[in-house]
Amino acid sequence: MTAETDVVVIGAGAAGLAAGARLRAAGVPFEIIEAAPVAGGRAATDTTTLGVPFDLGCHWLHDARDNPFTALADAHGFRVGRSAVPRRRLLLGGRFSTDAEKDAADAEVDAVFDAIYAAGRAGRDISAAEVISERGAGRYDVLARHWLELMSAAGPADISAVDFALYRDTDDNWPVLDGYGALVLAVAGDLKVTLGCPVRRIDRRGRRLSIETERGAIACRAVVITVSTAVIAAGRLAFDPALPPDLAEAFAALPLGFAEKVALLFDRDVFGVPDRTGLDAVDPSRPQRAGASAMLRPGGAPAALVHVAGPEAQAMAAEGPDALADFALGVLASAFGEDVRRHVVRRLTTDWAGMPFIGGAYSCALPGTAHLRAKLHEPFDPRIVFAGEALGGPAFSTCHGAHISGIAAAETTLAQLEQAA
Repeated sequence: MTAETDVVVIGAGAAGLAAGARLRAAGVPFEIIEAAPVAGGRAATDTTTLGVPFDLGCHWLHDARDNPFTALADAHGFRVGRSAVPRRRLLLGGRFSTDAEKDAADAEVDAVFDAIYAAGRAGRDISAAEVISERGAGRYDVLARHWLELMSAAGPADISAVDFALYRDTDDNWPVLDGYGALVLAVAGDLKVTLGCPVRRIDRRGRRLSIETERGAIACRAVVITVSTAVIAAGRLAFDPALPPDLAEAFAALPLGFAEKVALLFDRDVFGVPDRTGLDAVDPSRPQRAGASAMLRPGGAPAALVHVAGPEAQAMAAEGPDALADFALGVLASAFGEDVRRHVVRRLTTDWAGMPFIGGAYSCALPGTAHLRAKLHEPFDPRIVFAGEALGGPAFSTCHGAHISGIAAAETTLAQLEQAA
């Protein structure tokens, strides 16, 4: 780490690495500073727990046909799951649904989503919960809520219909079979990153910015900030002078929700289903209970990845360090029998919400605040540019949205440096 450079990039997730790659291509001196001991941020692939690669965070190439990481995966030799996967199974309480129930549940979820999209596109910045209430109760509302929480990491009461409708959603969602996190790092290549070095404050009072870290200060002409909205809203990255009130309000209006994964390895195949079979589990008789979505036998391993999200799951996690894993195992036991419990040999639970320099899953605008997402793009100091999934345009909340925003932030910074020269 040098004491002076042209540009400092704060954060080495998908956005920060993309910004650094663009700055390197332009030949501009820069430093990438990362608080965590590893690069990648919420793009992180585990290769040891299950014996096969799996992602602790982002995993799907959303909008895959237009996603820049699709071509990058091909270029770097990463396998992408373009072929059809087995039809997802639906667990209702303690039993599997019939085909007719599954079709009816899917149709109801689609209808709920269509109603939210309609409200949002009409400019009604109300909550998804209010839209659901206007529709009237449905038999499978609990499944619709679960999918809303998986997509937004927030409960329906905290999801802006306008913001939800801004997201570009397509049916092209392809898994990175060798790990999205591993792909992000492969694309970054040999970019130099200073790890384990939190930035505490940005002093912007002088002609040059002073980036104050735990290892000393770096003077620079410009900074690209890619930390999460939660980090800035919580004041873990301070500014002197402080951010303008309207910009601070925008960061607070885009909190990170709760979405975690539980990885379970078994000593044998306890499921008897094809590789990468999907399972959704809800209990209509207990609508306040968290739902779960599982991927069974990822990579052919005798394992399951169970995804939980939303306030119900967050409340459960607060009960203790093993609560989410116990819940996930209970879901699988309900589906495949209590005997699965005695075959568990390893388990791992993510804790994105508990990481102080991340603070949750991905951004979701609160009702009535969807317009504030655009505020993050507005310049308030020409030397400071923000990037990250929250600034990914219609791809917000995704890895490729963060990647695109990092490149755009670097381009803006390069233009500013040229103008100031």
